[in-house]
Amino acid sequence: MTKRRSRGDGGLHWDEKRQRWIATATIGYNAKGKRITRKASGRTKTEAKDKLKEILRDLDDGLAIAPHGYTVTEAVTTWLKYGLRGRDPETVKNYRYQVEGHIIPNLGARKLRELSADEVDEFFTELSLTLSTRTLRLIYSILNRSVRMAQARDKVKRNVVALCDVPPGQDGRPSKALTLEQVEAVLDASESTPMHAYIVLSLLIGARTEELRALVWDEVDLIGKPDAEPVVLPSISVLRSVRRDGDTKTSKSRRTLAMPTRCVDALKAHCVHQDARRKLAGNRWQEHGLVFASEVGTPLDSHNVRRAFRRVLKAAGLDPKDWTPREMRHSFVSVLSASGVRIEDIARLVGHSGTAVTETVYRHQIVPVMVEAATAMDDIFPTDRTDKRLAAWRSLTEEQQEAMRVLARTMPERFAALVPDEGDSDPGPGAESEPGAA
Repeated sequence: MTKRRSRGDGGLHWDEKRQRWIATATIGYNAKGKRITRKASGRTKTEAKDKLKEILRDLDDGLAIAPHGYTVTEAVTTWLKYGLRGRDPETVKNYRYQVEGHIIPNLGARKLRELSADEVDEFFTELSLTLSTRTLRLIYSILNRSVRMAQARDKVKRNVVALCDVPPGQDGRPSKALTLEQVEAVLDASESTPMHAYIVLSLLIGARTEELRALVWDEVDLIGKPDAEPVVLPSISVLRSVRRDGDTKTSKSRRTLAMPTRCVDALKAHCVHQDARRKLAGNRWQEHGLVFASEVGTPLDSHNVRRAFRRVLKAAGLDPKDWTPREMRHSFVSVLSASGVRIEDIARLVGHSGTAVTETVYRHQIVPVMVEAATAMDDIFPTDRTDKRLAAWRSLTEEQQEAMRVLARTMPERFAALVPDEGDSDPGPGAESEPGAA
């Protein structure tokens, strides 16, 4: 006589219709007192018995309620649904793209409880042949957090993704910076376009594209305080961005940026053109107070800016595929660095919390010449105060004077007045007076 299994050990029976051995175990009761059972099947009694042991072992571990067929697809889609609350829609869109483009096609059908570390390593090794290291790390983060959420919900015993490392991928597209000649070409090509002021501000004061898209006229000062001592230049206040919460990227990014004359002139012309577009749009115009808006006053999105920027690049004789709007900010940093501006001052201008990012990511051309306070000389020493202007000039070293001459040639409207005529300047710092001079 077959010995009866003890209570709680589950049961085995032959299913004639399915021609398989069936293992059944009671794993608990629901809120209404109904028995909750878990079943498994096998072609042989031994196979079914092994699966029954696994169910009972999972019950002891507190995992028995988890479905055996829970897949990687279910894990990542659950994480996308519940793990990204409060995130920016563009972030969610990017994560979903990685899930649907890489994780689900390669691992989606795999049962999560059967997923091994070897399979995960093989998955990332294959991806590393075509994707950048940054993208690989993003996909790893998504998969790791998805499995970790499943583990917290008793869907799987352990997170095998955490046992794996991210291999190095392909080199990503490096950021670039326009040369001085290219900057001038882009500025000239943009003059007849609605994006002229946007491009001028991006290149000459280094504001982020997300900050300019959120800029409102109430935060623009086109006059300044010319009669104050020292003179207060026209400026814009960067207080917001188009991020989900409307805040800037960091607290250091909230700053006031003085504008050179070319920026002021561009914004004045832009204001006139915007008034004309407002009248032309009539009732279709939606007033948001934005400095840079669409033809009907609505906010610009990144695609609007990118398309308009590419048209300007093409007119400037550059390949639109080689450049993005954010690289105007890189160009601003590189031009200042090449002109001898201190890296600490550049970091403050672009809103970085320190110099590390500015030094390693943004500065593509480094020149060791340091021109102290070059950008402030026209504020401290107005052009009608010739004696002080000459005194300031003579206090510079020969290298600093040469750097100022370069600035005067490339941006004459900003720096030409700071460089004396050849007849006004002396031979340079430290030169001895001629015999007989008073």
